[in-house]
Amino acid sequence: MNDQPSALDLHAVVPERGVDVALTVPAGRTLALVGPNGAGKSTVLAAAAGTVRTTGGHVRLEGTDVGGDPVHARRIVTLKQDPLLFPHLSVAQNIRFAAAAGGVSRAEIRERTDEQITALELGALARRLPGELSGGQAQRVAIARALAARPAVLLLDEPFAALDVQAAPALREVLRRALVGRTAVIVTHEVLDVVTLAQHAVVLEQGRVAEQGSVEQVLSRPATRFAARFAGLNLVEGCWDGEYVRGTGHRRDELRIPARYGRRAGTRVRTVFPPSAVRLAPDGPITVEVTSLVPQGALVRVHCGELLAELSAAQLAAQGIAPGQELRLDVAASEVTVYPAGP
Repeated sequence: MNDQPSALDLHAVVPERGVDVALTVPAGRTLALVGPNGAGKSTVLAAAAGTVRTTGGHVRLEGTDVGGDPVHARRIVTLKQDPLLFPHLSVAQNIRFAAAAGGVSRAEIRERTDEQITALELGALARRLPGELSGGQAQRVAIARALAARPAVLLLDEPFAALDVQAAPALREVLRRALVGRTAVIVTHEVLDVVTLAQHAVVLEQGRVAEQGSVEQVLSRPATRFAARFAGLNLVEGCWDGEYVRGTGHRRDELRIPARYGRRAGTRVRTVFPPSAVRLAPDGPITVEVTSLVPQGALVRVHCGELLAELSAAQLAAQGIAPGQELRLDVAASEVTVYPAGP
């Protein structure tokens, strides 16, 4: 059996769900699939796994089309929010069941089971039933079970979504180690999952690829508003006039973003900057209307149309800031990244 990592080449076409997505995952790498709710992320995973019917397209592993193969024969394993452990089997038996699914010898089944129990530090839990496990422990067993099947591709559909905030960090580290050298796709709504687990990212919007690239590229130089907000950044696209990038904001008012950019005036560009770079300024070049206030740790995130600002509670109280209020703002030019808008 070939246990080397396999590249995934997928074209998922599911017309009834409005999905037409093509993507490639390099061998031994993890791709993060992100986008708004309803963008088609889980449908793409289901198409790869064979649990949803596709119209056209393909599913290839190392160049071999497995799109016509039954689910159990694809060597593509899906890990979901719910661990879906067999309740009547112990931890070790759950893992052993997956190890045996490929029809391998008893010796290899034992070897795979022991390997995953050791790798995921499950020795103390091996004899327990799923009902005796915490949520984090159960999901760790689910990871071990998935890996015991030696999949060519591992699909992860929001694996931490059902866990509490205390359990998720430890399991994320477990999964980070487990994914080294494996081909995987993870659907997530958490930027930390993308940063710690993936090397490549694809942004879906309305069933189509809106943006793709390395994780660093997508998060630091986003091309879509979703990717910018996902990364916690402001994104303003506009025209460079030699001093400002002139874009549009709430109610189509012009935004003038001060920046440092050595290109000729008239160039179409994108700017990104953190909410912390936005500051109150009585004579600032930006006039916006406050649309909502959202707690953000010790600060308050102020949504102003297309802009996000982060202000202290003291600043909000001093200015009496509330939704519907008009604000004058400025942006620290030194914190603005400018790059070509592309075609």
